[in-house]
Amino acid sequence: MKTLRFYFDPISPYAALAFWRLPEVLVGRHYAVDYVPILFAAALKAHGSKGPAEIPGKRDWTYRQVLWRARQWQLPLSLPASHPFNPLPLLRLGWACAPAGKTPSRWVVEQLFAHAWQSDGAEAADPARLAQLAKLLAPQRATDEETAKTRLREATDAALAAGVFGVPTFEVDGKLIWGQDSLDMLAALLDGDPWFDSEAWHQAGALPVGVQRTP
Repeated sequence: MKTLRFYFDPISPYAALAFWRLPEVLVGRHYAVDYVPILFAAALKAHGSKGPAEIPGKRDWTYRQVLWRARQWQLPLSLPASHPFNPLPLLRLGWACAPAGKTPSRWVVEQLFAHAWQSDGAEAADPARLAQLAKLLAPQRATDEETAKTRLREATDAALAAGVFGVPTFEVDGKLIWGQDSLDMLAALLDGDPWFDSEAWHQAGALPVGVQRTP
């Protein structure tokens, strides 16, 4: 059985939507999934970019779009009390629940996303809520231990080295598919569509840069 890697940060509502819809993509396809929590902010910093919620206009559109998608797909998504929030406690909690040498289970990841995006407007960073979540998940090691921090840092560094620039990102056989709106593309890749080994795929990654903006 082949493995699909799903890079995510619970700060992203798009990652939440992709997570909830991924089982539909996998129906009839024999793939195991590694759920890999990474720090989205580190990817933004590495590439000198901003998140959707940090750009006026795009921020409003992001929330309207994810609410529309959730409504369209009949998913119970609700906005948290404030966003962006600090995702580090959730990310470290995820890694604290992962056995040595493995990534968090789907159930653990489901709880992380539900905490942020199915909370009926509660604050994702609220210490009391985080404590309740930690009690529910019963991590194998304390979330403030260096082990969980190190695993998050190493996973983020490895994702950046693999070419990940945003979340959600899916990795299959070294190829990266980005975005919850690319699940049909992911399905084609999983089905062995020859286009992903075609000249078009490779040419797209070698297109010369024309004009570059100055900061």
